[in-house]
Amino acid sequence: MKFRFDGAGFLCYYGCMEKIILGNEEIEYKLRRSKRAKKLRVAIYCDASVIVTMPTRANIGVVEKFLAEKADWLLDKIAFFREKTDFVTGNQREDFLRHRVDALILAEERLAYFNRIFNFTINKVNIRNQKTRWGSCSRKGNINLSYKIVLLPTYLSDYIIVHELCHLGEFNHSANFWKLVERVMPDYMERRKELKRN
Repeated sequence: MKFRFDGAGFLCYYGCMEKIILGNEEIEYKLRRSKRAKKLRVAIYCDASVIVTMPTRANIGVVEKFLAEKADWLLDKIAFFREKTDFVTGNQREDFLRHRVDALILAEERLAYFNRIFNFTINKVNIRNQKTRWGSCSRKGNINLSYKIVLLPTYLSDYIIVHELCHLGEFNHSANFWKLVERVMPDYMERRKELKRN
């Protein structure tokens, strides 16, 4: 466990591991205090780990109440990521070969669904073993997506798919591009933030 003093002189945890009982399950989570945090925030990562970020002056009792209120959501997401983790070997090439067909089916289905609004011309959809990008779009109308979209919750994979689809209308990240995204996904900013956290 690490300790540090914040700017106000308070001794606080940094990366402290805590436990809480939710339902009938004991959940371990990492607790971080942040001077920049205005409110409590919880993030669940792809390995099913849970991290709670809290304002410096908040106390652990408030954290436990916060988690208890979100118990159903938390347990559901933890179960989801645990299930997905069971299908990941840790071998990038092997995981790509295992998931690429399912990822392609998902991508084509969701692209067709959202493209009913835009009616863009999609040339080709490719699933790739990309290490640093979720997706890309070429001026030829080719959409490339990481096989890992199939390991994400639907609302996050949908964001990635819509993002690349909208580049067929605006090949940039201008205000007009984000208006296209917002047209079918009004809460895209929240999804974008969560994807970055994960």
